[in-house]
Amino acid sequence: MRSTSTDITIHRPQELSASLRRAWHRAMDESPDYANPFLAPEFAAGVGTYRGGARVAVLHQDGEAVGFFPYERTSFGVGRAIGLGLSDCQALVHRPGVTWDTGELLRACRLSVFEFDHLVEEQKPFGRYVTGTFASPVIDLKDGGDTTYAEWLRRAYPGIAKTTLKKERRLGRDLGEMRFVYDERDPKVLRTLMHWKSAQYRRTGRMDRFARPWIVDLVDHLFQVREEHFTGVLSVVYAGDRPVAAHFGPTSRTVFGAWFTAYDPELRYYSPGLIMHLRMAEAAGREGVRLMDLGRGDKEWKDWLKTRELRVGEGFATRPHPVAAAHRLWRRPVRGLRNTVLAHPSLRDPADRLLKTVGTLRSEGWAGAAGRRPESRGGRAGSESGRTGGAAPRAR
Repeated sequence: MRSTSTDITIHRPQELSASLRRAWHRAMDESPDYANPFLAPEFAAGVGTYRGGARVAVLHQDGEAVGFFPYERTSFGVGRAIGLGLSDCQALVHRPGVTWDTGELLRACRLSVFEFDHLVEEQKPFGRYVTGTFASPVIDLKDGGDTTYAEWLRRAYPGIAKTTLKKERRLGRDLGEMRFVYDERDPKVLRTLMHWKSAQYRRTGRMDRFARPWIVDLVDHLFQVREEHFTGVLSVVYAGDRPVAAHFGPTSRTVFGAWFTAYDPELRYYSPGLIMHLRMAEAAGREGVRLMDLGRGDKEWKDWLKTRELRVGEGFATRPHPVAAAHRLWRRPVRGLRNTVLAHPSLRDPADRLLKTVGTLRSEGWAGAAGRRPESRGGRAGSESGRTGGAAPRAR
């Protein structure tokens, strides 16, 4: 463990120098805990382009940049993990052996509180501030042997694998030849994905993320990023020329982040969401990816597909300040209630039914007001009907 003093400088993520970005990439490469694309400087820079409060604290030891802490800050000093609500992996990315004092870090960032919900388990200096840890299912695409993921799945869940492949063949007979494109570059298909996803949010009573223009702009931006440690990958299942299911998410050299998945609701009986994930896993493995991160959340389809689970933490790192106390009093009960509902099927299932009822009423209201509603960019993204293959705890 290094005992040298630490200097901290604050930067806008989109304005980091090339040398600092290289140092950040080096820290990602030196630990599998930090190989996730949501921890890359490219993701932080994308968020910073559309969120004015985005910053990165750079930790320096002996004149060398050894740690990178991306966050967002409000004018009241309330901080949160960068892209909170969208990011499936959060951490202070650092070189091996580097540690820090959390109070000093918050003071340097002018934060009274720092909220997180997908914190990497390795982050020991934040440990005392973690209020709960949760499973984050993953798929090992490379097991170090000769077994492929598809072979593992057929052995572990032969019925699921057989049924899904049977439905895929039936879909091909009904609509046209099946084909899968791992890295589709047509932005029109990305727009279709956002249409489907937006309608699914409304139908199930969740917050429509694509009604927020900055999120639409962020996804458009990340779709164009083609770097070694972060590439925006759009994958599509086609039947003939018709898109059946689509997914957009980031990938690093070794980790694929399952992010936004959706499919045509008219074809839901063919299980297009499962077809999509199976094809993505196979293709990502061929591209050299070792791990597919499905994101925190209890979903049956994740239980079928996962090979194991990671643990992520949520909580509030604080220093003595009235704003920090007020924020915890406001946010912690909300998080606690949500986690209680999600952890118990007897509560979660009725809650889902209630949200779907609300979503149906809301969708009918949207349909009635469609001719009167002024279109923002986010509004256009949510104009088609659709459904997704599953949602994270934040109903992503």
